[in-house]
Amino acid sequence: MNKIKAQLIGETISTNENEAFSLYKKSSFGEPAGEKIQYTLSEAMFLAEKEKIDVYYKNKKIPKIELLKKLQIIEKKFSIKYPVFKDLREKGYVVKTALKFGADFRVYEKGRRPGKSHAKWIVFTDRETNKTSWQEFSAKNRVAHSTKKRLLLAIVDEESDVSYYEINWIRP
Repeated sequence: MNKIKAQLIGETISTNENEAFSLYKKSSFGEPAGEKIQYTLSEAMFLAEKEKIDVYYKNKKIPKIELLKKLQIIEKKFSIKYPVFKDLREKGYVVKTALKFGADFRVYEKGRRPGKSHAKWIVFTDRETNKTSWQEFSAKNRVAHSTKKRLLLAIVDEESDVSYYEINWIRP
């Protein structure tokens, strides 16, 4: 497979290359958007690290370290979200945005695909040094419950290692 050439335009990374459509069908990277495949920032960084994609800005290839800096400027939570995305993808899960749910990600069980099944988890990311109030925790729980997904809290430490906490509802 040839390396995919994608363009960073504003805050969007996309491409119309055939390899991108093949990768989408095979591994659920990106989302079709008209005649193009559009990537989340985390997907683009992950694929760049895996040598599957080169990202260009104004027809100039962006080196990976520069790409990381640009993505951190575009998305203020990128340094928290990306380690979670990377860890889950490397474990074989399909990870997609959960923006419409007010969460960071939705995660599909291994072997499951968006459009063919529902996500098992809704993921909220945070730093281990941050505190969450009971009201915030309850709101996250309600979002997961109302979307029929399990709540997964992904806590990132100073070394970018991730710990996961799954929260389930029980009826006493």
